[in-house]
Amino acid sequence: GLNDETAVGMVALTQDERFVYDAYRRLIQMFGSVVMGAPDEAFEEVLSSYRKQVGVATDAELSAEHWKEITNDFKRIFRRHAKRDFPMDPYEQLSLAIKAVFKSWNGKRAVDYRNAAGIPHDLGTAVSIVTMVFGNMGDDSATGVAMTRNGSTGEKRIEGDYLTNAQGEDVVAGIRMTKDIWELQKEMPEAFRQFQEIAEKLEQHYRNMQDVEFTIERGKLWMLQTRDGKRTAQAAVRIAVDMAEEGLISKEEAVLQVSPDQIDFFLHPQFPVNVLREARASNMCIAKGLNVSPGAACGVVALDADIAEKWALEEGKPVIMVRPETRPDDVHGMLAAKGIVTSRGGRTSHAALVARQFGKPAVVGVAALNIDLSRRCIHVGELKIIEGDWISIDGNTGEVFLGKLDTTVPDIQDPWLIKLLSWADTFRKLGVWCNADYPRDAKRGRSYGAEGIGLCRTEHMFFEADRLPIVQKMILAQLPIERREALDALLPFQREDFIGLFREMDGLPVIIRLIDPPLHEFLPNHIELMRELTDLKLRIRQTGTLSEIDQILQQIREKERILKRSESLREANPMLGLRGVRLGIHYPELTRMQVRAIFEAACQVSQEGIVVKPEIMIPLTSHVNELRVQRAVLEEEAKKVMAEQEVTIDYKFGTMIEIPRAALTADQIAEQAEFFSFGTNDLTQTTFGISRDDAESGFLLEYMQQGILPNNPFATIDKDGVGQLMDLAVKKARAVKPDLECGICGEHGGDPKSIAICHEIGLTYVSCSPFRVPIARLAAAHAALKRGGAKA
Repeated sequence: GLNDETAVGMVALTQDERFVYDAYRRLIQMFGSVVMGAPDEAFEEVLSSYRKQVGVATDAELSAEHWKEITNDFKRIFRRHAKRDFPMDPYEQLSLAIKAVFKSWNGKRAVDYRNAAGIPHDLGTAVSIVTMVFGNMGDDSATGVAMTRNGSTGEKRIEGDYLTNAQGEDVVAGIRMTKDIWELQKEMPEAFRQFQEIAEKLEQHYRNMQDVEFTIERGKLWMLQTRDGKRTAQAAVRIAVDMAEEGLISKEEAVLQVSPDQIDFFLHPQFPVNVLREARASNMCIAKGLNVSPGAACGVVALDADIAEKWALEEGKPVIMVRPETRPDDVHGMLAAKGIVTSRGGRTSHAALVARQFGKPAVVGVAALNIDLSRRCIHVGELKIIEGDWISIDGNTGEVFLGKLDTTVPDIQDPWLIKLLSWADTFRKLGVWCNADYPRDAKRGRSYGAEGIGLCRTEHMFFEADRLPIVQKMILAQLPIERREALDALLPFQREDFIGLFREMDGLPVIIRLIDPPLHEFLPNHIELMRELTDLKLRIRQTGTLSEIDQILQQIREKERILKRSESLREANPMLGLRGVRLGIHYPELTRMQVRAIFEAACQVSQEGIVVKPEIMIPLTSHVNELRVQRAVLEEEAKKVMAEQEVTIDYKFGTMIEIPRAALTADQIAEQAEFFSFGTNDLTQTTFGISRDDAESGFLLEYMQQGILPNNPFATIDKDGVGQLMDLAVKKARAVKPDLECGICGEHGGDPKSIAICHEIGLTYVSCSPFRVPIARLAAAHAALKRGGAKA
C-alpha cells in the first residue's frame, strides 16, 4: 500500500514525484470504488475537470503537482462516500482489500456472470498477494494485455493493446486510446522479442490460447498473469482445429475444447451484402470502430446497464447498449442486450472480452461517438441520437448504422467448423436427426448434417391458409360422405408435402407423426366466435335493407353452427383428451387418409429412383391395444396403396412414448412397435402433472429461484424422474426387441445436457430443429468422449 509517509519515501527512492502521486491517487480511487463501494464516477469527474482546466487530453500529460492536488481531492471524495478517512496503515489496507475480494463473490455482477456462464455458486474465490511493478515510471515503461492468437478470428497471430507510462487498468478501461501490440516491436524491440518468446512458451505449456497481462518497468518485462483467453465461437473452433493440426492437442481434445453452445453463435444474424451496400450508399453508416465480436444486431439505444436490462427483459425490446466504456458492473445489461457499442477501449477491453465470451456482436473504440449521459443522448458530429432511437451494428466490420437494418441467418460454411464437426461425427455414438415439417426444413437440416427426419408434424400442414377451410369442413361435417369429401380434398395436399420431404431425404429415414392435437384447435377461437356473433346481432339492428339482413342472418347461422361444434369438442383438459391415437381410433378415416398420402408419395418418389424410408409414428399411446387396433387399420391401408401402385416400400410403424404408462409397459408396446420416439415435452408434463404453458409463465420460475427445481425440466430432461422412465422403457423394450430403434424428438433433442442423458440411456438418435443439428452433433461427441462409448 501507500500512505502520506511512504509516498515521501517512494519519491526519495525513485526520484520521480509524478509517478509516486499518480500511483497514490490510483490506490485511493481503486480502494474507494472496489473496497468501500464509492462511485467511480465521482473520481472520474475530478480527473476530467483537471484535464479540461489544464487543457490536456490524457492523464499522462498531467504533472506531479496536478497529481498531488488530485490525491488530496480523492481523499475528500473517499471520506464523503466511505464515511471515514483513507486508512494510513498498510496492513489495514491489505486486510480490507482481501475481505473485499471474498465479499465480491456474492456481488450482483459476479452472480450474473456465473449464471450466464453456468459456473456453480459454491466454488468460492481466491486472493493472490504479489509484489507490485509499475508501468507508469516514464516513457521506458508500459503495460498491456494480449492474446497469443486472435480472439475474434482464431488466426495464429498475437493481438493486444498496450500503453506507455500507464498502469494496467488504463488499458482495459479505455481511458486512453491504446496502441497495437505490434507497435511495441518498434518502441521496445528487446522487450517485444522476450514477450513473443514467453507467449509461445505459455501457449505450449497450457495447450490453449492464452490471455496475458504484462508490465514493462524501466525496460524490464514482467509477466503479471496468464489465463485461457476468451474468444468468439469462430475463433474457438479455428484455434481448436489449428492446435490439433499443429500437434499441440489431439482431435479428441479439440472436439472437447469447443462447447456445443458456441456452435450456436455460428447461426447469429448477419447483414446481407445487398443490405450493407444500400445502407452505405444511403450514408446510414454514422461511425466505425473496432470489430471485436462478430454478428449483426439491431436495437434501441440504451445508455446504461440498468435501462438495457429493464427494456430487454421487462418490455421485450431489442437493445443495443452504448457506453463510453463498460465495467464489470455492466455485465447484467450486456447479457440482456442484443449488441454492445463503446466509444473508448480496444480489442482487449472489458466490453470486447465479455462480448466475445457470450456471443454478443460488439463494436468498441468508436471515437466519433460523443456520449452525453446527463442528457441521455449521443452526438456524432451534427447528428443527435436520443436514447431509445434505433441503431444497427456490424461486429464483423465495426460499422455503426443509424436505423434498423434487415438481418439474415447465415449458412454454416466455415471450413474449420466443417472439419471439427467431421471429427465429432467419428466419435459420437448417437445419431443426429432433425425435425422438419416442410421440404425447406429438411433441406437445411440435411445440409447441417442431419441423418434423418425424427419428427414431421402433419398437423402443421393443416394450418396452411389454403387447407384450413377444408380441415374445418371435415370437422363440421354432419354426414360421413361430407367428411369423406373433405378428406379427399386434403389428400393431394398431404401427398405433395410428403413427396417434397422424401426427395430431400433421399436414402434417409423420415418419421411422420400422424395427427396429434385435438380437433378444436383447427376451429376459430371460442371467445372470438362469441364476440363475432354478438357483433353480427348488433349489426342487424343498424341494417336498413332485407338483403343485408338476410346476409347477416346467414353469417349468424354459420357462426352458430361452428360455435355449437366447437363447444361439443371442447374438453376440460384437452391435453389429456381426444387427441393422438385416440383421435385416430375415433376417426379412422382421418389417419387412413394420412397413411394413403404417405404411401402414394413414397411409391411415386420411389419410381423416380429415390430411396424412400418412411416411418409412421402413432402419438400418445398409453396401452398396447390402442397401438394394435390403430396399426392394423393403417397397415391395411398402406398395403392397399402399394398393391395399387405395384411398388414395395420398406417402412416401419412405431409410436411415441409420452405417457408414463407407456414407459412402464414398454415391453408390451414393443411387441407392436418397430420403433420408439420419446415425446419428452408431454412425458415431462404427465410425469410432473403440470401444464407447460401454465407453469413456465407461472410458478416454474419461482421454483427455480427458490432451488426447488435445479433446472427447467422443459429445457433439460429431468434425469431423476423423466430420465428414469426413459431408461426403464428402453431396457424393457430391448429385452423384447434388442435392436429396437429408440429416439427422442422435440426441444430436448437439441439441448446438450439432455443429449448427454440420451447417450447414457443408449438411445439410437436425437432429433432437434435444423438449426440445432450442428450443436447436437458436437454435444453427442462430448457425451461419448466424457462418458465412454465413443466410436473407435
